[in-house]
Amino acid sequence: MKMKEICVSERPREKMLAKGAAALSEAELLAVLLRSGTREKGVLDLANSLLMLSGGSLVGLFSMKLDELRSISGIGPEKACSLMAAWELGRRFLEEGARMPKTPVTTARRVFELMIPLMKGMDHEEFWVLLLNKSNRLIRKQKLFSGGVDSTSIDTRMVMDECIRRKAVSIVLVHNHPSGDPKPSQADIAWTGKIQHACRSFDIKMLDHVVISDESFFSLADDRLYGGGGGNGVPGNGAKTPATAPVPAAPVALAAVPAAVEAVVGAPDASVAPDPTAPPASVTAPLPVIAPEQ
Repeated sequence: MKMKEICVSERPREKMLAKGAAALSEAELLAVLLRSGTREKGVLDLANSLLMLSGGSLVGLFSMKLDELRSISGIGPEKACSLMAAWELGRRFLEEGARMPKTPVTTARRVFELMIPLMKGMDHEEFWVLLLNKSNRLIRKQKLFSGGVDSTSIDTRMVMDECIRRKAVSIVLVHNHPSGDPKPSQADIAWTGKIQHACRSFDIKMLDHVVISDESFFSLADDRLYGGGGGNGVPGNGAKTPATAPVPAAPVALAAVPAAVEAVVGAPDASVAPDPTAPPASVTAPLPVIAPEQ
């Protein structure tokens, strides 16, 4: 349908001016960004086509790359850049709201709130470390690397160098699972143990390792799966999302994980001197500050 065929008061731009942006549908908001359609397709039809290609999901829409947008008939470089600019402003808005630097990082949910604006909708894994001061306030978010990982690919010296350079007292590891299932793999458990072993050598506390998906997250410190609540970078309501296996009624400290870690990385040789980059036999120290939800 061409714009001239729509009642003036119902055209997206005029409707926004009269009623505000919240009154518009997703397709109408996209139409405002697109500004015009083509000879064959009106701007609202073009917006609806874009939504259909993304599966009707804003996550899918925001995950589209510039080349994907430009491949759509009716969306040239100018329109594609306008859309990408809007996506990026939205991400930065969520990230800025999640920073709240005066708020201590004391729960796995707080970690989720800090990182979901960066990780929501990703189609690949990214591995980050949160560096904290003695009051558990955020000093820096540092990306370690992207892609698959095993315990031998972790450069623990790089992580420790960053901690020392930034004067971090404690850290939280974070990575995402694009599959949507945040339960940690054996490799996740192994590299968690490896980095915690290095942290102990430098008297740095590792408070948690939080694995994130779009709608939920897993805390290794709690040994528990949580629902994301808001799931979009704003505080959630604390609702739990059931795992495929029942979630424990009471949270379990990371001290309960050592058997799993040892099964992956093996027991140590007592005759060998400690090496800060060597995998540990177990993760025996509980993570003392990140508190489980009740």
